[in-house]
Amino acid sequence: MNDLNRALGDISSIRRQLASSTEFRGYGPATLAATGLIAVLAAAVQALWVPDPQNRVSSYLGIWMCTAGFSAALTGAQMHTRTRRMHSSMSQEMMHMAVEQFIPSLGAGLLITVVLVRYVPAAFWMLPGIWQVIFSLGIFSSCRFLPRPMPIAGAWYLLTGLFCIALGDSRALSAWAMGIPYGAGQLLVAGVLLFSSHEGTDES
Repeated sequence: MNDLNRALGDISSIRRQLASSTEFRGYGPATLAATGLIAVLAAAVQALWVPDPQNRVSSYLGIWMCTAGFSAALTGAQMHTRTRRMHSSMSQEMMHMAVEQFIPSLGAGLLITVVLVRYVPAAFWMLPGIWQVIFSLGIFSSCRFLPRPMPIAGAWYLLTGLFCIALGDSRALSAWAMGIPYGAGQLLVAGVLLFSSHEGTDES
């Protein structure tokens, strides 16, 4: 029985190693492009309904938390079906690996949001920039199993996040300080995935 457990453990370890060295193809370009358009739509909603976010913190958070949650659910559902199709027998390992790369960033973003809103409300304006910087770290941590040009998208979010922080005041809470970075950023990610998939098809 011990030999059987050891053999199963060895097989599981080999599968994880194979997954870590395989390019993840579970992200669909169309779905990620759609999340960019959702971000633009959310920005338009904020511009119309929450023109003074510094005085309506809960409304601002509600818009962007709902947007993030919906986009994550859409991406996750599509990633699940696409991974099963693209990676077949290794789909579970590939899914776990992809999720593990982003969980620390998501957790950090949530905790920083709670701390700033609850304990340092005067620094609330920094949230859009911090969110973008943290999102860039999630992308950078995933780059080892994504197409080689993907660091460009990470650099985009890093630069836009730093720009929002550099504004230094409530201008960083502008609807388009979120809409433009995430709208363009997700389209950029989708473009990288689409280009890489065509390139892979041509090479094969």
